[in-house]
Amino acid sequence: MATYQPEFMQELKQRNNLVDVVASYVSLDKRGENYWACCPFHHEKTPSFSVNASEQFYHCFGCGVSGDVIKFVQSMENVDFPDAVKLLAQRVGMPMPKDDLSDERTLALKKKRDTLLKILKDTARFYWDNLNSGNADAHIGYILERKMTSQTVKRFGIGASLDFDSLPRYLRGKGYSEQDMLDSGVCGESKGRIFDAEAGRLIFPIINAFGDVIAFGGRLMEKKPNFAKYKNTKETMVFNKRTTLYNINLLKKLRKEQTITSVIMAEGYMDVISLYQAGFKNVVASMGTSLTQEQARLVKRYASNCYISYDGDAAGQHAAIRGLEIMQGEGVNVKVVPLPEGLDPDDVCKRFGAAGYQDCLDRAQPLVDFKVSVAAREHDPKNPAERNAYIAAVLKIARELNTESERETLLKRLREETGITYESLKRDLEGLPTVVPPKSVPVIERKDGADYLKKAARFILAAVLFSKRYARDVFLEGIPFEDPVHLDLLDYLCDKLDAGETPSPSQIFDLFDGEEPEINAILQLNDGVTLEGEQGEKYFNDSIRVLKRYELEKQIKGLNDDYAKSADVEERKRIAYQIQELTKALKK
Repeated sequence: MATYQPEFMQELKQRNNLVDVVASYVSLDKRGENYWACCPFHHEKTPSFSVNASEQFYHCFGCGVSGDVIKFVQSMENVDFPDAVKLLAQRVGMPMPKDDLSDERTLALKKKRDTLLKILKDTARFYWDNLNSGNADAHIGYILERKMTSQTVKRFGIGASLDFDSLPRYLRGKGYSEQDMLDSGVCGESKGRIFDAEAGRLIFPIINAFGDVIAFGGRLMEKKPNFAKYKNTKETMVFNKRTTLYNINLLKKLRKEQTITSVIMAEGYMDVISLYQAGFKNVVASMGTSLTQEQARLVKRYASNCYISYDGDAAGQHAAIRGLEIMQGEGVNVKVVPLPEGLDPDDVCKRFGAAGYQDCLDRAQPLVDFKVSVAAREHDPKNPAERNAYIAAVLKIARELNTESERETLLKRLREETGITYESLKRDLEGLPTVVPPKSVPVIERKDGADYLKKAARFILAAVLFSKRYARDVFLEGIPFEDPVHLDLLDYLCDKLDAGETPSPSQIFDLFDGEEPEINAILQLNDGVTLEGEQGEKYFNDSIRVLKRYELEKQIKGLNDDYAKSADVEERKRIAYQIQELTKALKK
């Protein structure tokens, strides 16, 4: 993790109040001393996400995540630590320190990342110049065939790759090493030859929310055996398909200009470009990959409503169902846009214009309705030979519904469509095998009481971290901790207490790189009355005794083993004396 001067970090956090930052992403409700919201990191109906204004940290009692203002921005914007710091500094107009990164490894990673982004930016310019060089007739012809305007081509930075060799030659001339060219993804290597990874294709730059070119997609201009029509550059340290959406940069810009109430999720570059050109600027694409949870969460940051608009063929319909289920799982209100059989959004815009696509959008269906419509396409309910298969498909959909009322509504609808009595359908439904969710793996406590020891250690550290009265004068160094995270936190607490300073929960997130479940578990103990009063003090003292007793028992066991192994009389006398002294301490 990047290292910054403590004075800079302290000022950054002071000027970026966590409550204000969180409130810019989610709606907060003040209850008592804390602020509450539905967690932005998992789907929930009852708010369990708490923002501690005085201590400047957040914690979700539902999914267990916690962090400070930097960690929150990292998670919400899907960026690394340095970029989160940069965003917060920009938010309050703070200049970034020139020598902000002191860690050598971090410096090297940042330098590498910056180099790759420069290569990607220069490559985008190279492709753009190719398109306008007069040598890209096939590419220009395709653009005209797809009715892209010059303004659209410029807006999306569309370019052209003309051959295998000119890009590597150009990048070498810019002073880049072959290894960096390969690591950026724009070049490949075969038998010692470096070549353009998108050779001969129409190029679509993939740009992140901060305006950086992070990858490219390419469309083949002529059919070639064993060559995919569409191809993305490989994943790199700056490009991960699971966490990226095509056109997220322009969606972010749109959000700054106006309120976004919904996002359209398309399947490919051309769908996005055609919809955008037709006036539907709130559109992104998952770049041909199956929609992921990370992409669903990214959509949720921009709008709570989403329209899945995949191709009208069977594959597109089933992909839409999967996408809709993922979106619903992340708490997004989502519908599927029904398209004419065999057409994609680009086709609809070309044939029927913006009004034609808007008509499809107006007829968007919730999950159940769309699943039933897909079943009807695959098994015609009006055809006696296919009716039973249709009924079976709809009964399967009914089985997956959450409530009896939803199932009853669907069965009545099926009765109207097929003429089968409600009672018969109900019996058939109940005769279907029940879908049992997989059982979670039980947590097995170790016989040596390790889980109990961990709970005791957490309680001690939480009481000291939150400056409970009964934990003020405790000699922490005398308490045996084993977990590496506990030991790191112990060092922090001892340093603060030795300096006569009060520990701050918000500062501990600077100690850990990434999500740390142990820290989350410790912070959760501050909820309610767990640490308070006589009961909290009693549990605190008991926890110290538990850890010290376990440590003594472990030492005695080790000495007993040494005694049994030793053949030297004097050595055995010395060990016996040590065991005797430790046993006395244990009795206390």
